Amino acid sequence: MNSPPPPHTAARRLTRAVALASAVCLLVAGCSALGMTEDGPDANAAGGPDAGMRVALVTHGGKGDAFWDLVRRGAETAAAKDGVELTYASDADPAAQADLIRKAVRDKVDGIAVTLAKPTAMRGPIAQAKEAGIPVVGLNSGIGAWRPSGLLEYFGMDDSVAGRAVGDKLNALKAEHALCVVHERGNVALEARCAGVRKTFRGDTDNLYVDGTDMDAVTAMIASRLRQDASIDEVVTNGAQFALAAVEAVRQAGSGAEVATFDLNKDLVKAVQGGEVRFAVDQQPYLQGYLAVDALWLYRTNGNVSGGGAAPVLTGPAFVTRSNVSSVARFAAAGTR
Repeated sequence: MNSPPPPHTAARRLTRAVALASAVCLLVAGCSALGMTEDGPDANAAGGPDAGMRVALVTHGGKGDAFWDLVRRGAETAAAKDGVELTYASDADPAAQADLIRKAVRDKVDGIAVTLAKPTAMRGPIAQAKEAGIPVVGLNSGIGAWRPSGLLEYFGMDDSVAGRAVGDKLNALKAEHALCVVHERGNVALEARCAGVRKTFRGDTDNLYVDGTDMDAVTAMIASRLRQDASIDEVVTNGAQFALAAVEAVRQAGSGAEVATFDLNKDLVKAVQGGEVRFAVDQQPYLQGYLAVDALWLYRTNGNVSGGGAAPVLTGPAFVTRSNVSSVARFAAAGTR
């Protein structure tokens, strides 16, 4: 039978045990302070994912428009990273889009990201969101209206600047007569682009208004205009799918016109590689969606506002031509450019 340890030995063991227990407690507390728990990252820690945050992304995107798939993918990527519950809704009709914003307000979401293609129609529901204490950021359309509308931030391309850059590009290419195709009448972004082209392009610029929801009609109207006016040597469209329709229209009309466009997708990349489209202006829609959602999360979790809310965060324009298209081709194939 073992003899009990001397009193002074027992005391030392007790002291070591207390010290070890204290160290464990401090370690656990320290991990908690750094956003860690026994199960992994602490979802409620400052700077960590906020699983309870809900964001609504409301756009004017029409059905079947692949451009908005890119915006949505970017937003979903940011939401997954930040632990945000994201809902996406869209309607090309401004009154219906306004109703979608009002629904988000009634649902008491924690943040709203919205496009301002028709800014006047959005003023009322945006004001309701602000009254409810819901922060609202803008993206893609309405760079001239986001601050008057009282939005927190804006992410997109300056469409007027992009249009002027296209006009300069056409001058360098020795074009003489441009047809600027507008697929949504009254959309401030599309109008600003064509107006920008007209401002710097030394040749003639005409606008052609088409119904962007009917691609066969778009092709037919462009082809008809090319047959009517053989002096048109450049067709400028406002979306990748419309550029591909213009390529077909040029073929049907037997025209010698070239095609250029705003916006990009994987099919358009192939057309640039093949020389069917001279160039594309990339406004990086994936980035617009990503930044809009991430900005709302940063504002809630850390009070951040990019640029102090004094200036938009520009995502374009960037020219994609046959000489540099390979640098974006793999991203376009993955569905993010």
